[in-house]
This record gives sequence, structure tokens and C-alpha cells, in this order.
Amino acid sequence: MLARHPAGLASEKCDALRAGAVWDRAMHVVVSTPTPDELPFVVETLRTWQDESAPLQLHPGDLGWSWRDGTSAVAAAVRTWTRDGMLVAVGFLDGPDALRMTVAPGLWRDDDVARHVVEDVSDPGRGVLPEGAVAVEAPNATRVFEVLGEAGWRVGEPWTPLRRDLAEPVDAAGLRVEVVEAGRSAQFTAVHRAVWGNDRFTDERWRAMADGPAFARARCLLGRDSSGVAVAGVTVWSAGRGRPGLIEPMGVHPEHRGRGHGRAICLAAAAALREAGSSSALVCTPAANEPAVAAYRSAGFVPEPVRLDRSRPA
Repeated sequence: MLARHPAGLASEKCDALRAGAVWDRAMHVVVSTPTPDELPFVVETLRTWQDESAPLQLHPGDLGWSWRDGTSAVAAAVRTWTRDGMLVAVGFLDGPDALRMTVAPGLWRDDDVARHVVEDVSDPGRGVLPEGAVAVEAPNATRVFEVLGEAGWRVGEPWTPLRRDLAEPVDAAGLRVEVVEAGRSAQFTAVHRAVWGNDRFTDERWRAMADGPAFARARCLLGRDSSGVAVAGVTVWSAGRGRPGLIEPMGVHPEHRGRGHGRAICLAAAAALREAGSSSALVCTPAANEPAVAAYRSAGFVPEPVRLDRSRPA
């Protein structure tokens, strides 16, 4: 499904030129950075692009999780490609030197879209990626992935996508699980800070994330052990009924690992997505992160073909 930009083609060209975007008169493909007001349209478009038959791709939850940095920061990190007024590809800068992206359904093998995207990510002057070592994550089945290779981009870090079908009920989690609500996020954010060893995810940043449009279909879950201690947390992102949902992120407090809590919170995440109508639960982790892969597999997630980045050396 292609989504038409709400501004329409004529105003889109003017807006793109004002934003310093690249306009190709022959093919009418433009790359640009959306305004904060345009982000709900991008999130909704990504939602409609999620399909059970497709491999893991950029998901509304990827943008939703980054909303903890605020709406303006998310807008600055998003890149959109349009052709004749239709949104054909979306990218998200997961850091200054890594772009995660996907292409509209029906255009995964479109050579024109692929070559424009690769030209834009390869030229620092286009405002997508800087000079030096950078990486692009695109579904391996897309023409974008192939054209990057033809342009000399190397195969980068391997990732393991995993999927759990949600047609059948999910086993009980084995933890006491509660949905995190506004005003009650302190223990959830504390678990997150302990898991990743940084103090950036504060209650204020949780509220910023919860205020984003993607969170309307999301839940944060906090897992407690039999003593009531908060031991694990996970955020799940639904893309709507009949579409795959995303787990991003999941973690177990380092003081409570090795007790099956990873499996338990993964089961809770799958159950929450099933309740939301998701067709499957998706997650992706570095292939080298064997403990995480093992935790997901123990909760019924099945590994899919390894996902590879494309990287350009410095």
C-alpha cells in the first residue's frame, strides 16, 4: 500500500526545496526530513506496511521507542522518500551513523526507488548519513540491499530476527506482570537503567515516549517475582489487528538473571500482543547475543534467516 503525502505533490516539491531536499525531475523521487507535525502520518504509514508475510522491517515501535528523546528529536532522525507524492520508503537514524529503513509493499524490488535511496545514503551532501563509516539496515529481500552491495557496501553485522506465532493462547508468564501507567513508571525505568547500565531513561523520558502517537498501540510491562521485587521489563508495540507486533526493548535486572525471568517476561510480551490482536510477535537481536536468543527461543520464538546490515568503511 502506497500512502499519499497529506500535503500533495505540488506543495511537497516546494516544501522539499525549502528543506534542502533532493529533487529528481525525471523520476520525481525526493528525500526529506518530516516536520514534527508530519510524524503521525509517517507512523501510521509504517503501521499499514507491516505484513505477516514479510520479513522483519522498520516498525512503528522503532520510532515509538525513540520518542523518549522527544518529538523534535524523532523528526530530525526520520527520512522519507516520496515519488509523485506517494511515500515509497522510510528511514530512521538509529544514531548518527546507522540508518534503519524499509520500502513500501509492492516496491521492495523496484530498481528506481532502490537506486535513489542508495544515491541518497551514499552522498553525505544529501543529508541522510555523514562521511566516514556508516551502516544501513534494510530488509535483505529488498532491491535496496542488493544495490548497496553493487555500490561497494560491505556485509555488516549479523542480526537474528525471531518470530512467535500468536494464533494460539500463550502460556502463563510465571511472573506477576503489571501494565505500567502514567505516574507509576519509576520501578519500570529503574529496571531499564539497571539492564543497560545508564541513567538516561528517567520517568520524564518515559512520559515523553508515552505521549508519542506510536504508544497509542503500545504497552510497557513490569514483571515482579514471588516476593514482589521488580525483576524485568518489556515494551510491546502493536501495529493493529492481524499485523505483526514488535518487542522493543526487553531486559532482566542483572541482579535477578539466571532464574527464568527472561523467558517469563517474553511470554508476557507475547500474551499482551496477542490480546492486542497481533498476528505474531517479532524481535531482533545481535546474532552474537546468545543469551537473548536463548531466552526468546525458550518462550516459543523461532529464529528466522539472519539479517545483515550493509556497511561503508571510513
